[in-house]
Amino acid sequence: MENLLGLLRIRVKKGVNLAVRDVRSSDTYVVVQMAEQKLKTRVIKKDVNPEWNEDLTLSVADPNLPVMLTVYDHDSFSKDDKMGDAEFDIKPLIEALKMNLSGLPDGTIITRIQPSQSNCLSEESNVVWKDGQVVQNMCVRLRNVECGEVELQLQWINIPGSKGL
Repeated sequence: MENLLGLLRIRVKKGVNLAVRDVRSSDTYVVVQMAEQKLKTRVIKKDVNPEWNEDLTLSVADPNLPVMLTVYDHDSFSKDDKMGDAEFDIKPLIEALKMNLSGLPDGTIITRIQPSQSNCLSEESNVVWKDGQVVQNMCVRLRNVECGEVELQLQWINIPGSKGL
């Protein structure tokens, strides 16, 4: 607990145009991983545009570590098929959290992160002040697959008694 900075809540919103891995569709789920932690969403059957709207919460000790995201197709009788992966940094979110932002108008954009060769963003990602919280909305393009994106929202949770930022 003494090395813990806080929690990262990742809302896995939805998949867009994910690859087909079964006959005409895929039974999709997402796994997020940071260091030794691994969490997964529920499986949504026969949908290449699934809406999970599920929160996965990781403990963060080192904010410099990337978060890995992998999409899978669930198969009952064989190994689940990988449907692409992406990684993203939480550093822009962490930097925004270190600023004194109370009193900002709701919806104020704090930071804009552009898609580039060094990230998996498919469009501009904004860190925003929303309802008294810092949140980051992002859409990541999956690698190692023919198509697909996943929409996410990141939010930081402070833990009483932790080292904090």
